Amino acid sequence: MDASLAWADYAVIGGYLIFVIILGFWIGRKHEGAEDYFLAGRSMTWVFIGVSLFASNISSTTLIGLAGDAYATGIGVFNYEWMAAVVLVFFAFFLLPFLLRSGVYTLPEFLGLRFGPFARRYFSILTLFLNIIVDTAGSLYAGGIILQLVFPQVDLFWTVMALAIVAGVYTMVGGLAAVIYTDFVQTVFLVVGAIIITWAAYDKVGGWQGMTAGLPAERLSLIRPLSDKSMPWLGLLTGVPILGFYFWCTNQFMAQRALSAKTLNHGRGGLLLAGALKLPVLFIMVLPGTMAIHLYPKLSNADLVYPTLMFNLLPTGLLGLCLAGFIAALMSQIDSTLNSASTLVTMDFIRQAKPDLTPKQLMRVGKITTLVFMVLAALWAPEIQRFKSLFTYLQQVLAYTIPPVVVLFFAAIFSKRANRIGAMVCLTVGTLCGAVLFVLNVIVNDVQIHFLYVVPIGCLVSWIALEIGNRFGTNSDSSQGDQIRWTPEFFKSETIELRSMPWYRNYRIWSVLLLLATAILVISFW
Repeated sequence: MDASLAWADYAVIGGYLIFVIILGFWIGRKHEGAEDYFLAGRSMTWVFIGVSLFASNISSTTLIGLAGDAYATGIGVFNYEWMAAVVLVFFAFFLLPFLLRSGVYTLPEFLGLRFGPFARRYFSILTLFLNIIVDTAGSLYAGGIILQLVFPQVDLFWTVMALAIVAGVYTMVGGLAAVIYTDFVQTVFLVVGAIIITWAAYDKVGGWQGMTAGLPAERLSLIRPLSDKSMPWLGLLTGVPILGFYFWCTNQFMAQRALSAKTLNHGRGGLLLAGALKLPVLFIMVLPGTMAIHLYPKLSNADLVYPTLMFNLLPTGLLGLCLAGFIAALMSQIDSTLNSASTLVTMDFIRQAKPDLTPKQLMRVGKITTLVFMVLAALWAPEIQRFKSLFTYLQQVLAYTIPPVVVLFFAAIFSKRANRIGAMVCLTVGTLCGAVLFVLNVIVNDVQIHFLYVVPIGCLVSWIALEIGNRFGTNSDSSQGDQIRWTPEFFKSETIELRSMPWYRNYRIWSVLLLLATAILVISFW
């Protein structure tokens, strides 16, 4: 693989990096307080929310992971992508109205309204851990792999640190508004780059017939048998939706965009737009990995599939454009996780400890926190190379840690009986269950349970613990009760409101269309 760049490629990449830094400083000069910095003044419209959600999800880790997994096992990895559309519809219907109604800054803060300070602090700490150790560090590692191909003489640590500094600077200065606006620009680079690479690979492999020639049918099938090691159909039904719910609905760095919505309708529109943007990912990010099976059949590491396609198929100039798109995807997730981590620390811990701090002082704390987390993520990122693959690293960490939190959010939305005692028991027992399964399944290696089955097992244990704990508490433990809980009455009153709106502003109609398009795509690649 020729990983050399021409001066034109360097010019495109350098110009892009300078642009996003300048944009961050320009936006940052308008901030006056914490709400401006952490939630973009709650003024974002649906287009920016949707595009930013998509950009933050389709990071460099996803680009590498999707193509790499398609190369190694087949297109089943796309199940995570189409399932996102379903989960985002759920988010728009059942959770977003109450998040916005509550006026919270963070998802742990919302959980705390229902279940008290223990639940809030637990989820804040867990989210911080996952944001830095999984999301930010994973993105930095993926970007470091690419830059090492261009600069093989530079140690991985220094390439990672350079990327962290660039993304950290404009995030620290510009806050969430800078993140969302740069995400919009970065999505253009990312999608254009992905389309160019896909078209070049498709042409070289000889079209659809060339791509499918000689491949077993299961390599192009989304629904896999129970014996499949990557994604058995039962795991798709039980594990993937839960992982998706955590990622899209409760993960601070994703949900924070929805919290910045100007109105509920703009928030819902952004969620549905993000779901729609996930569907073409099959063609421009997953299938290129399938094409690479024919083009580069002897790659030693599946994580090198996308970089190989990029450097081998693209001419000067276009290579720089696509590499800029890749770096854009990388920085989109880094800026998101850094901003969300600083929001969590500032609003869930510092503001609680020092309630007399002014909005400008809170904003200053957020900037310092961003800097600290930027350094921590960069220090940890090189350690990810010890795992079998980047995708394995990302999924395994989530499978053992998120079940009790997912259970609590479902209880917060739908259960009237759930209370603080139940929440404490749920979090404690669920965490212990995850730790035991991790030791048996990964460290000792005595039990072989697919991580997609680990997730529902953890949720079942957590739910049982919640129900037992609820018996020792009272419903009055919930400080806001029905105001932040979905009820049939809420649905009925909303139905009346929607009747007065034109059809094209009715989120339920767009939700049905999105689910229909998703079903057609899944059936086509069944």
